[in-house]
Amino acid sequence: MTSVDLADLTATEAARAIHTGALKSAELVEACLQRIAEREDLVGAWTFLDPDHARSQAHAADAAAQAGRPKGPLHGTPVGIKDIIDTSDMPTERGTPLHAGRRPRTDATVVSLLRQAGAVIMGKTVTTEFAVYHPGKTTNPHNPEHTPGGSSSGSAAAVAAGMVPLTVGSQTNGSVIRPASFCGVYGFKPSHGAISRHGVLLLSRALDHIGVFARSVEDLALIGDVLMAYDDRDPDMRPTARPRLMDIAGESPPVTPRIGFVETPHWDRAEEETKQAFAELQEALGDDVESIDLGAPFDRVADWLRIVMEADLAKNLAEDHARGADCISEKLRSMIEAGRTHLALDYNRAIDWMPVANAALDKAFEWCDALVTPATTGPAPHGLATTGDPIFCTIWSYLGVPAVTVPIFAAENGLPFGAQLIGPRGDDARLLRTARWFAERVGR
Repeated sequence: MTSVDLADLTATEAARAIHTGALKSAELVEACLQRIAEREDLVGAWTFLDPDHARSQAHAADAAAQAGRPKGPLHGTPVGIKDIIDTSDMPTERGTPLHAGRRPRTDATVVSLLRQAGAVIMGKTVTTEFAVYHPGKTTNPHNPEHTPGGSSSGSAAAVAAGMVPLTVGSQTNGSVIRPASFCGVYGFKPSHGAISRHGVLLLSRALDHIGVFARSVEDLALIGDVLMAYDDRDPDMRPTARPRLMDIAGESPPVTPRIGFVETPHWDRAEEETKQAFAELQEALGDDVESIDLGAPFDRVADWLRIVMEADLAKNLAEDHARGADCISEKLRSMIEAGRTHLALDYNRAIDWMPVANAALDKAFEWCDALVTPATTGPAPHGLATTGDPIFCTIWSYLGVPAVTVPIFAAENGLPFGAQLIGPRGDDARLLRTARWFAERVGR
């Protein structure tokens, strides 16, 4: 294999080759660094990258393998980390000048788990300001005049540009699923509370999720198995057995999955190209798909998420706002200021509706294995001033259910966009199995 071929390996292929000795971590990391050197000036996916540090980790992984030491599931495999996730050996600046030069003393739990699994922590990927809406420097790898999405913009773009096979991001509203769709990669937002957020910038405890980007469903399962470990420092995690994502996602479904097509209450915001694509998708799936109308109370979810998100931003970013409001974008300042005006009654009501809406959604899953809906309103919009509309992610972030982006569509202008599959809360492994079947069924 040439170095360019190596940079295009899936994480599963790379990890397998390293485990068998057919590939050295140093070779893979060097291929990734070469790809970064070729594309970073245009894509701008990284906010911190030290090639020598990456090489040092790779050589240490190869030395450990040669010495016969145990190898973890990601031994020697490069992974990029969103720059709101603490790393003890790299800055974590959170996309804002207010945290420029910030050097955490310890790793976030997800970084510790990746190191334990043998991963090479390649560097820090660009985030929007405080992981909200104001864009960073990243462009879409398919066309630099279009947004890559956000807030995990650098994480999605790095995988799409072939710079690394895996990255970690986060989602409070649409920050994994949307950029995965715009950049044409696989994105996975697990169930709320499935992956620890200890050591990650807190925006909203009720809404924050850790998510991942990859080149295949199998890759999502590979890194998901590493990260879904109980951590009592995250108050929303529970001590349960690991979900065995790789085992279950790799199985053939015992029966043909049933898919429910959901327009959501926001179908009017889908572009005509998206509506046409989903009409063709329904035709391709035939009897395996059926339209579902969620009805009430889902038409109110967008307002409830907005109330929770704005109030929590006002609380959790209060210190930053107090010491440097002039360094915060107008959009984020307006959200913080709006959050200060929400009544406690409205906030608590929005929180209380979460289990009610989840119970209503469970009725849909009595009939189907997964729901399918757009990941985004359409392909990545032209321009870099915004990161696109997250509305087709909002319901699922609010409910905390698992979601997967499968990159199956191509717009007339050549840009990719994805379909989003949704599963019952806590049933992440079966959702990935359905997503793998779905990708194979529609020819991806």
